[in-house]
Amino acid sequence: MKIILAYSGGLDTSVLLKWLQEEYAADLIAVYVDLGQKEDKVAIRQKAVRVGAKKVYFIDADEELIRDYFFPALRAGARYEDLYLMGTSLARPLIAKKLAEIAKKEKAGYIAHGATGKGNDQVRFELSLAALAPALKVIAPWRTWDFQGRADLIAYAKKHKIPVPVTAAKPYSSDANLLHISYEGGILEDPWTGPKDDMFQMTVSPEKAPDRAEEILIGFKAGNPVSVNGRKFGPAAIVEHLNKIAGRNGIGRVDLVESRYVGLKSRGVYESPGATVLHAAHRAVETLALDREELYLKDSLMPMYARLVYFGYWFAPEREDLQALIDKMEEKVLGEARLKLYKGNVTVSGRKSPASLYLPKLASFEEAGGYQQADATGFINLNALRLRTNALVNQARKK
Repeated sequence: MKIILAYSGGLDTSVLLKWLQEEYAADLIAVYVDLGQKEDKVAIRQKAVRVGAKKVYFIDADEELIRDYFFPALRAGARYEDLYLMGTSLARPLIAKKLAEIAKKEKAGYIAHGATGKGNDQVRFELSLAALAPALKVIAPWRTWDFQGRADLIAYAKKHKIPVPVTAAKPYSSDANLLHISYEGGILEDPWTGPKDDMFQMTVSPEKAPDRAEEILIGFKAGNPVSVNGRKFGPAAIVEHLNKIAGRNGIGRVDLVESRYVGLKSRGVYESPGATVLHAAHRAVETLALDREELYLKDSLMPMYARLVYFGYWFAPEREDLQALIDKMEEKVLGEARLKLYKGNVTVSGRKSPASLYLPKLASFEEAGGYQQADATGFINLNALRLRTNALVNQARKK
C-alpha cells in the first residue's frame, strides 16, 4: 500500500507522517510543493526521512501558482467577502494537481492530507482530486483520529521526538506561499484580540513604514501584470518584487472574520503585499479599457467567481466557463497604472491605456466634443417614464 502525503514539514503533517505509518503500515511518499515559502528544504527532507518517509518529492511550482491560478483570479478581480485575496484558496487546487501527478507516477491508490475537519482546505483538496483523479482514495486523519487539537499533536510529536515549529505557548498556525502568509488559531481565535506585530513576516507595521510615499508604475497586458517601473518581469518574479516594495510600505495586512464553506465562521489574519498592490493597479487600468456594461457584468460575476475559488471548485466547469468570459473581456486591459504607496495605503494617481474608452473631448466640461447635451432631455424623460407612471398610479390609489 502506498500513500501520497501532502507534506509541509509543519506540526500537522509531521505528526501525520508518523501516525499513518502506525495506522496503515503503508509506504509513505511525502510531497512538498514549493509555492515560494522560502523554507529550509534540506531540513524538511531530512525530517521527513527521519520520521519514516520512503521517498520525498520537492516540486517547484511558484511560477505556476502565479501564472495559472493567481493571474486568472486577478483578471476576475476576485476577493472573497470583499477582503480576502485567497492566497490559500488558490494554492490548494495546484497542490492537489501535483499530488495526483505523483500518485500516477508512483502507482499509488491513496492520498492523505492534514487539513482539519472544520476547515475549507479538506474540501478544496478533495473536490480538486475528484475532478483530476476520481479513482484515488483520500485519507483525512483529522476526521477520524482521536487527537482533539494542536496541543495533542504537540504532545504526540514530543513523545515520538518529532521536531515541530509550533509550541504550546504560541500555537497559532501559519500557511505561507509567494502570494501571502495566513495566520489563525491560538490567540487569534478571539476576534476581539488584535494580532501582535511581531507575528508578521512580509510587511512592516504601517506606523513604522517610511514617512515618504513611494510611487511605482505597473504595466498590464491582457489583464496580466508584466512590468514594474518599465522593467519586465515574469509572473512569480513580479509578485516577489512587489512583495518587497509593498511590504516595506506596510501594505497588505488584512484581519477578518470569514464564512467557511463548511458553515463555520473563522478569524484569519493575512498579509498579501504584492497581491494587494496588483489588484489596485489592475482595477485602475480596467476602468479605462472596459465598457460600462462589461464592468457591471464583471463586478456582478466576481462574488460568484470568488465563492467558487474559496469553496474549492477551481476545476469545476462553471469556474472555467466564467474564466473564459472574463478573459475575453480582459484582452483589452492593457496599459499602465501609477500608484502611491504610503503607510499601508495604496492610492491610484494615474492610469493610461491604448485601449482607453475615456475620450477627453467627450468628457470635458469645457468642450462640446460631439456630445449633444440637449439629447439628455429625451434620455431622462424615457428613463423617468416608469417612475412617473408608478407615482401617478400610487397617487390615484390613495385618493
